[in-house]
Amino acid sequence: MICFRDLRLVRGARTLIDGVSLQIFPGWKVGLTGANGCGKSSLFALLRGQLLPDRGDLELPSGWVIAHVAQETPALPQAAIDYVLDGDDELRRIEAALAVAGRAHDGMRIAELHARMEEIGAYAARARAAALLDGLGFAPADAARAVADFSGGWRMRLNLAQALMCRSDLLLLDEPTNHLDLDAVIWLEQWLRDYRGTLLLISHDREFLDACVDHIAHIERGGLALYSGAYSDFERQRGERLAQRQAMFERQQREIAHMEDYIRRFRAKATKARQAQSRIKALERMERIAAAHVDTPFTFSFRAAPAAPDPLLQIEEGAAGYEEKNVLAGITLTLRPGERVGLLGRNGAGKSTLIKLLSGQLALAAGRRREGKGLATGYFAQHQLETLRADESALQHMMRLDPAAREQDLRDYLGGFDFRGDGADGRSTPATAPCGPFSGGEKSRLALALLIWRRPNLLLLDEPTNHLDLEMRHALTLALQDHDGAMVLVSHDRALLRACCDRLWLVDEGRLQPFDGDLDDYRDWLATRRAGVVRADPAAADARRAGRAQAEAERQARLAARRPLVREIGQIEKKLAGWEGEKKLLDARLADPALYDTSNGGKSARLQDVLKRQAELSAWIEEAESRWLELSARLEELAVD
Repeated sequence: MICFRDLRLVRGARTLIDGVSLQIFPGWKVGLTGANGCGKSSLFALLRGQLLPDRGDLELPSGWVIAHVAQETPALPQAAIDYVLDGDDELRRIEAALAVAGRAHDGMRIAELHARMEEIGAYAARARAAALLDGLGFAPADAARAVADFSGGWRMRLNLAQALMCRSDLLLLDEPTNHLDLDAVIWLEQWLRDYRGTLLLISHDREFLDACVDHIAHIERGGLALYSGAYSDFERQRGERLAQRQAMFERQQREIAHMEDYIRRFRAKATKARQAQSRIKALERMERIAAAHVDTPFTFSFRAAPAAPDPLLQIEEGAAGYEEKNVLAGITLTLRPGERVGLLGRNGAGKSTLIKLLSGQLALAAGRRREGKGLATGYFAQHQLETLRADESALQHMMRLDPAAREQDLRDYLGGFDFRGDGADGRSTPATAPCGPFSGGEKSRLALALLIWRRPNLLLLDEPTNHLDLEMRHALTLALQDHDGAMVLVSHDRALLRACCDRLWLVDEGRLQPFDGDLDDYRDWLATRRAGVVRADPAAADARRAGRAQAEAERQARLAARRPLVREIGQIEKKLAGWEGEKKLLDARLADPALYDTSNGGKSARLQDVLKRQAELSAWIEEAESRWLELSARLEELAVD
């Protein structure tokens, strides 16, 4: 097992963890969580022997094979499948020894090596490597391509495949989903569930953690606490622990206040001096309980979007692609205000191509595009991080975007994304430092801040959570839920998709169509595709398409019927807010005894006016609430899936 004993780890002037003692048993799958910079990656480096503890001990079983994902991949001419096979060190050692024994004509040694190859399943190694490549989204032809031919993101997938190829006792994975799409994430979940070794996983994807781990090790304020269960269980247990700690803190504060009050009152009295001194000593010996709190550095929301046209955007029989080769064809879609769409599809199906087409960065190869007057598009993609000016700070980027804005307003806004002052607290990111050295997460936060400030009424988000930690993802989810504009989202973060999307579209085989189901149905659909199930006959496919077209026509009709109801409900809610505010003021006036002064004989005219106005408002409010309920019921009948 892995054993920490009174462990202390310091980097530079900062203590990351201190006084940690815990055990991780073989076969456990542990999610390592905590704020960015708390020491998760340093703990991995400690386990790999790259760092030494500053105090205490770390014990690992001798002979354990540790696998991890390399962060860099040289531009090798080696074939991708051979690069993955390099992950099995023993296999490569046996192959090298076989070559030596063959040249020496050492038959006994050759026989021993072949026996060992049989024991470790070496003859199926190439098939295992091919399965890993397939699961991570590589096409069959990619296995023979040189590593140098792949882009950076695909090379990271090769590194992950190489780590999974290793027959390890301990597997260390640091944000393995950052360069994966949803299909590959779902496949990796299943692979990790079947993994028989000990797993330590750093991830900011809560559903991925829930699916893969049975314990959570959480780093907070220099401590490392171990919780049983998946991430959802950890959140519940931690919440209960914090609530209990807060109750203990408040009880202790009451006790301290009582003792201090006693000391203050009786310290100078001879008859009570001894008791006062006793309480002073008790206060000095008391172990103070810190207040429990869960602070998030992220608090932001979308600014009110401009009035949105209806429809926002239409494409009819569109086609799009690159270098005269269409990736998508027959695209017919209508985006309306307030719609929230999640894009699904296997890797390479064309999701990012569709997002670029919607944003206007990619022109139609065929078909027609109609934009509503007043369409304001906000587009986020990973490549946009490269457009940030390395020599400018977050504040300078904001001032360039909106020169008329007050600097303090921009600073306050950036603070919601944890860009604060000069970053002297050691936790937040400096708002005035050049963004060139920023991490991927910090650049993503800045790009999102710039996008949100523009007040788009159509958001197009392509993997916005890459490199973002759990707290920032949660803050982004809340902001997107409150955003009143339309949204099209591509993400491998299922928690974000579930929370923010009302509809799902599937990009498959060059076509775009509504997906009839939820993310669990999509997982099953992927499993069916992977299993190579034979497709239904063309007639059945045509019938399904016709059914979907009819369903879409009915949906558009319901949307059209809902719009006047939504407008009237909005008008009623505005009137109700005004009337209820005025009635509240009148109720306060009626509670004033001066209004009932009868010294001049009888009730005052002012009282009569207040009572009359109160009755009018009550009648109007009752009538408006009745109409609101009626309209809401009709909206429920016209609900749109």
